[in-house]
Amino acid sequence: MTEKTSFETIFQRIKNIRDQYPTETLKNKGSYKCFKCKDTTWIINENSFKRCDCYEIRDSEIFLENSGISDDTYTFSNFIECSNITKDMKCVSFDYYKNFEKLKDQKQNSLAFLGQSGAGKTHLSIALAINFIKNRYIPVIYLSYRNAVIELKQNILDEDFYKKKILRYQSAKLLVIDDLFKGKTTESDKNIIFEIINYRYIKHLPMIISSEYTFNELLNFDEAIGSRIYEMCKDFYVEVPKDHINNYRLKYD
Repeated sequence: MTEKTSFETIFQRIKNIRDQYPTETLKNKGSYKCFKCKDTTWIINENSFKRCDCYEIRDSEIFLENSGISDDTYTFSNFIECSNITKDMKCVSFDYYKNFEKLKDQKQNSLAFLGQSGAGKTHLSIALAINFIKNRYIPVIYLSYRNAVIELKQNILDEDFYKKKILRYQSAKLLVIDDLFKGKTTESDKNIIFEIINYRYIKHLPMIISSEYTFNELLNFDEAIGSRIYEMCKDFYVEVPKDHINNYRLKYD
């Protein structure tokens, strides 16, 4: 297949996809999320095509859906404030969300929820991700620590897959790392996480991190990773004391 034939084939396939959607009918029904591309994520001109601006947003939504996360499960309104420190977590979340545009390119551009299990660290991290996607149109990639590390280790010999997957985490406009270092952790696990965090540290790319480790515990566990997280998150973080009073599961089950 020649380069010209290949281009024409791809161009026609994309055009056929778009032509399946009658514009006026669906517009009248309010069925499009994006009228520019008719929800195909492709913009077609007379002799060219390109990805629509909505592509990264839709990709983020699919990524969350594939992780089993729905819009109404993790919201700010249904977050349970079971103690004063969990109230502080919600306030810090709002402050981070409000100031994100000003700080996103700075060195201290990230947020960390650390400490007690059951305090709502995951809840607020995902609520922020959903709000950034839906209301600010900022693409977010969600990394569930255990699942992501297992998948990457299982495919470490598949060089193309590994590079593509880890680059997605490294280069996301905003990355959520959930339950960092949950469970038994190997040196291989640490190396994978260091690859991701160090890339983002160097490039000043923001993260939202949840972990049962405190900053001191992170530093003792792996100083290279812990110190980078601390430097990036030191303006926006909450360490929840390890006390059952801060575990909403023990109060509301």
